[in-house]
Amino acid sequence: MRQLVAELYLGGEGLEIGALDSPLRLPKGANARYVDRLNMTELREHYPGLDLIDIDIVDDGEYLACVLPGTQDFIVANHFLEHCQDPIRTLETLTSRLKPGGILYLVVPDADFTFDHERQSSTFAHLVEDYASGPVQSREQHYREWVSVVEGNSDAATADQRVRTLMDMGYSVHFHVWRMHGLLEFFARSIDEFGLPLSLELASREGIEVICVLRRSATL
Repeated sequence: MRQLVAELYLGGEGLEIGALDSPLRLPKGANARYVDRLNMTELREHYPGLDLIDIDIVDDGEYLACVLPGTQDFIVANHFLEHCQDPIRTLETLTSRLKPGGILYLVVPDADFTFDHERQSSTFAHLVEDYASGPVQSREQHYREWVSVVEGNSDAATADQRVRTLMDMGYSVHFHVWRMHGLLEFFARSIDEFGLPLSLELASREGIEVICVLRRSATL
């Protein structure tokens, strides 16, 4: 399904963020540069054993400081949004880097079908707070939830040490989680309440993930 959607929507010059060892196979006529917040040495330290694709741009996908606004025909970010500490601002950033009519291709895991299944969905109110106050105010809370719920660490002292270790590493956990309904609410309310020039063209749950296509409006 990922491939079919790519064939239908992707063309021209774009980016893929956080591809690691699983870049999207692009259709003929579509070319991507690969973006990650870590360089290749750091990626190999974080993800030993993976056959990683070479990175073209070292940049934080939440900010894309190295990418000029309005320059990309498409941006692919698969299993990336849940790693973002400020998803609303990330959506703003990705939208701003697209050309008019450009495509944002996102694949997001549905928490009910992953190791996040015991976690509460991220509410839109929480996402707005992260946007308004900055994600640092909730960062430790997210790591603690990860360590206790996902890793199952119930010993307080051990959990504290694990949280400190992950935070010192800047390890990319799932800071936010969604079920499909909540994910669609996130897109709809971000577009409506923050004035993002996007429209949702496709949302389809396939296995554990939701494939989404959003298009930037044709005028800047």
